[in-house]
Amino acid sequence: MKRILFANVLIVALSVFFVAGSVFGLSEVYKNNIYDPGMLKPTDSVLKVKVGDQSPDFSLPAVQGGNVTLSQFRGKKNVVLSFIPAAWTPVCSDQWPGYNIAKPIFDKYDAILLGISADNIPTLFAWTNQMGELWFPVLSDFWPHGALASKLGILRSNGTTERATFIIDKQGIIRYIDVHDINERPPLEDIVKELEKLK
Repeated sequence: MKRILFANVLIVALSVFFVAGSVFGLSEVYKNNIYDPGMLKPTDSVLKVKVGDQSPDFSLPAVQGGNVTLSQFRGKKNVVLSFIPAAWTPVCSDQWPGYNIAKPIFDKYDAILLGISADNIPTLFAWTNQMGELWFPVLSDFWPHGALASKLGILRSNGTTERATFIIDKQGIIRYIDVHDINERPPLEDIVKELEKLK
């Protein structure tokens, strides 16, 4: 029964994410506030880590206050890192609000989502405040600029990060990497499939 119920929740969440998700960033809240950089080079970096590597630890300031470290989840949670290139841009403003409806999926797989950008805290605060409440911590990799992104090999030549997803298991091992085309939102179902492998 629980399995059927969860399957129904997943279908509804994915449907809303893909059908309605593309309009989140286009709401009245964002009208005249979104900067469209146009089409960008799909990727512009060279990965420095691979699946099976121990993830570098980090401690980054959170918009919600305090710092979040990767090691605080060791032995407790699988961690999904969602790197976005820049606040106030179309795809990024679409991507993170869509994860709000997917919280039950992350809970089911004992995972925490961490949103990360090389933008500074005031910029991230203003931007995410316009989105409404996000259930996951939003972290700034601003200073030293893009230090975590650089360690992972996803810092682009213009100082933004790739649109990248990393899944790190409870032992701190990288189990999945997707350096996605920066112009497109990564599919949620790919994250779900990889989290299923960690059960």
